[in-house]
Amino acid sequence: MPAQGVRVALYRLDVAEKPVRMTQALTDADGRIADLLERPLAAGDYRLEFDVAHEEGTFFTRMSVELRVRDVTRSYHVPLLLSTYSLTTYRGS
Repeated sequence: MPAQGVRVALYRLDVAEKPVRMTQALTDADGRIADLLERPLAAGDYRLEFDVAHEEGTFFTRMSVELRVRDVTRSYHVPLLLSTYSLTTYRGS
């Protein structure tokens, strides 16, 4: 079942500085965010943080995924599958 209202934040990671939050949004009724960032990503390292604390009965409160963007011409889909005691993510198509 898709989770509506999950807050997702995108951070730019830089070795020399603290992570910088670029944007955040809430998932829609289909559990998706159409465009988390209006502009294309620059090549580099990023963190997606999913705030799942509001989900009924979940053991987890937050999920962070760090990823490296190399191809700035493509779009990225990063689904999060959540159950009471399990979190799974992958690079979707």
